[in-house]
Amino acid sequence: MKEGVGHAAGAGEFSPEALIKHLTHRPGTYEMLDANGQVIYVGKAKDLRRRVSSYFQGRAQNAKTMALVNLIADVRVTVTRTEVEALMLEYNLIKQHSPRFNVLLRDDKSYPYIHVSTDQAFPRLSFYRGARKRTGTMFGPYPSAAAVRETLSQLQKLFQIRLCDDSYFANRSRPCLQFQIKRCSAPCVGAISEAEYERDLDSALLFLRGRNQLVTERLAERMDKAAAALDYERAAQFRDQLARLKAMESEQLVAKGGGEFDVVGVVDEQGLACVTVMFFRGGRMLGSRNYFPRVQGEVEPGEVARAFLLQYYTAREAPKEILVSEAVGESAAIAAMLEERVGRRVSIRHAVRGDRARWIKMALSNARHAARLRQKASATLARQYEAMADALGLDEVPSRLECFDISHTGGEQTSASCVVFGPDGPLKSDYRRFNITGLAAGDDYGAMAQALQRRYARLRKGEAPIPDLVFIDGGRGQLAAAAKAFAEYQLEGVTLIAVAKGRGRRAGMERLYTLDRKEPLRLKPDSPALHLIQQIRDEAHRFALVSHRARRKSKQVSSPLEDIKGLGPKRRRALLREFGGLQAVSSAGVEELARVKGISEQLAESIYDHLHAD
Repeated sequence: MKEGVGHAAGAGEFSPEALIKHLTHRPGTYEMLDANGQVIYVGKAKDLRRRVSSYFQGRAQNAKTMALVNLIADVRVTVTRTEVEALMLEYNLIKQHSPRFNVLLRDDKSYPYIHVSTDQAFPRLSFYRGARKRTGTMFGPYPSAAAVRETLSQLQKLFQIRLCDDSYFANRSRPCLQFQIKRCSAPCVGAISEAEYERDLDSALLFLRGRNQLVTERLAERMDKAAAALDYERAAQFRDQLARLKAMESEQLVAKGGGEFDVVGVVDEQGLACVTVMFFRGGRMLGSRNYFPRVQGEVEPGEVARAFLLQYYTAREAPKEILVSEAVGESAAIAAMLEERVGRRVSIRHAVRGDRARWIKMALSNARHAARLRQKASATLARQYEAMADALGLDEVPSRLECFDISHTGGEQTSASCVVFGPDGPLKSDYRRFNITGLAAGDDYGAMAQALQRRYARLRKGEAPIPDLVFIDGGRGQLAAAAKAFAEYQLEGVTLIAVAKGRGRRAGMERLYTLDRKEPLRLKPDSPALHLIQQIRDEAHRFALVSHRARRKSKQVSSPLEDIKGLGPKRRRALLREFGGLQAVSSAGVEELARVKGISEQLAESIYDHLHAD
């Protein structure tokens, strides 16, 4: 991509005139650096000389640009062959450096899809999140896991397509509950033919593509045929399907003319930028999501829109059409870059009419509402942080809080959680889980010490900032264990607090233990500081339970056959298929086990001994 890299200034004092004199009129990117060599801004230009010189011509500039220019100590330039290559390089440089003067989108989450398997006689529908390299057909992306689950539930009610995993499907001898409540046609036991199931699946796929009218016509045709054949029970089933489909359509937001597009609304509410994206697939609205890009100083909504389009859609597959509330000067170049990535046409439109103009208006309304809610929440959170500083006698308002909690069942499967709060609330990307090992059952003090040691060993290496406050769920004993771990890593300037539940575990009665107080601190039940402590403590408890339940479930679903040496996945499947389940395998003798293909007499003895060990 790169044709050449130019550096300005060299070892001497930075000279804008010398830089501009040697710049080319070709496209490329420019990186502005401060006196410490830190990249503070990355830009892209169709004409490098014209664009970079505009920063130093002394004309009236906004406060943000003036602040940027005053900090520039060097400019690094990369020449590219095309404007599209320059855009792609700009995205990569912004992602690499996170410059303070760029509009930055913090969105590391992958989006969920509905996956349809295509390599089976009776394909299944399933929730899927990850790279789109899996065999089969994907529908989405959906804005949330809840939206996927809701759609899967609708498809079950309408078309009775199976959702169960393949191992469950392969080992059924009778229909499950989903068949009884009319959410699955039970292909696992032959209750429906492969041809009939394929027709139902085809209708489900048409529904996902927004072809509801064709689905209605086919259901009506099948109903008429069933009635003509005097199969009135089957005809009634199709009639009920049609009624459910009509009811579902009346509840959905549907775009006229269908289509696959996103609607992007950008607003600025008193310095807070908010972007709302509404997802339309097959003409149906799948939901929306709000984003709050990091903005330095005054930035026009059009600049926010440009940064969002570049950073958001470069990281994921763009739809065929993107409707934007703001005019974006480089929309054609951004569209061309996205087309290269997805291998088909992508259009970015601003001036639209009719139905699409109404969707943009709705996206803007949602963005304004989300921004105002965020402002109110931020104001409340700021007051809570200030109240905490006052209540704990801190020299300054904390900016990073961490809280630890321990979860186990009877001392087994112990897990620890660490949640992190910043000035804007939870920082979920910084959450961590720790599986506690090598301790006696129920040793909560040892578990807390191990979690803290593992966490802060990494922080000392610079993996994340050191917190201002660390909360421990517990009393004096937990505080002592935490203090010992802190002493080992010589963490200075960190306030350690143990949060003990009140009498009867009543909220508002918590006691706060610190190392510099003999008596616990009790805050008033209506204290904003206490409300924040309760919130972070409850979040740590929730996160610990999620981790613990995942470990416990993993242990419960594991088979004792997995612990037998020489018995791999293929032989385990053969055993279970032959005997119909683990209970029957356990009841079988050595000779019966040895009759299964791939199971030698020696292995059969090992299986028998393992399953009948005391």
